[in-house]
Amino acid sequence: MLLWLITTGLAGDIWQMELDDGTLVFTDSPTHSGYKPFHVDGPPPERARVSSRSFPLLDTWDYLILQAAERYYLEPELIKSVVLAESGMNPRALSSAGAMGLMQLMPGTASDLGVTDPWDPEQNIDGGSRYIREQLDNFGDLRRAIAAYHAGPGNVRRYGGIPPFEATRTYVARVLDLYEMFRAERPLYKSESR
Repeated sequence: MLLWLITTGLAGDIWQMELDDGTLVFTDSPTHSGYKPFHVDGPPPERARVSSRSFPLLDTWDYLILQAAERYYLEPELIKSVVLAESGMNPRALSSAGAMGLMQLMPGTASDLGVTDPWDPEQNIDGGSRYIREQLDNFGDLRRAIAAYHAGPGNVRRYGGIPPFEATRTYVARVLDLYEMFRAERPLYKSESR
């Protein structure tokens, strides 16, 4: 058992296991072989899997999302969709490319946005939301702004729209689907702020 943990896990890795009732359990310290690696770099969650059972932290950051939405004139459901697609609501998420936290800020982007601690949920959501606002201002189009968030504004300019990368096209479609789902089924309200 101990050998399995030593050979499969690295410090900082996140593991997941689905219980019989469908609840997902996440840990950085798996205790048996029933856990599987949770890859932040994977595809964003599908609408049918979005629940507090699948994502225990689903509504935890709503008050920060509402603050950022008001500050940057964004719909909170858009910000929440990006957070869910990027990290599964995990403030300790780290991608293989080095993107950090809830909104998966790259170190250079975080620095450019004045985010001094990308692991701090408040700074991360503020910086990521500001970056969404910048992309909306740059491109004037929600689909292109989401693509720029994922693949970088240079790629959106280079290709004159959503880049032909499968991962980016999937990401844009999923974020838009989550956005519509949150708007229709789980809207955020100011009364949720702290």
